[in-house]
Amino acid sequence: MYIKNGICYAGNNEKEIKVSSAMPLNGGMLLVTFETGEKRLFDTTLLKGSAFEPLKNNDVFSAVRIFHGVLTWMDGEIDVAPETVYAESYPYEEKETDTIRI
Repeated sequence: MYIKNGICYAGNNEKEIKVSSAMPLNGGMLLVTFETGEKRLFDTTLLKGSAFEPLKNNDVFSAVRIFHGVLTWMDGEIDVAPETVYAESYPYEEKETDTIRI
C-alpha cells in the first residue's frame, strides 16, 4: 500500500514505464527505447488475438507510433501497454554492426 497526492493505493508504488521510441526491424521485431534510455527487443509476432492481425502487414507494422509512452498503430486502433512491452521483451546491447531497419 502507498499514498500519492493524499490518495491511498493498493499494491506497490512502482515507477511508470514509458516508451520513448520504437524502430521496426525485420520479422516483426521492434527495437524499443524506454524513457530510462534502456533498449529492448520486442517480438510483435507473439501478440495474440485478432486485434493484432493487421501487424502482419509490413506497411501497418512499420507505421508504429508512440502516444503518451504507449506503442500504437493505425491511429490508436492497436496498442500495447509499455508494461507488457517491457515484460515480454529482451535486453539489447548495441554493437557497431547493428540491425537492418525495414
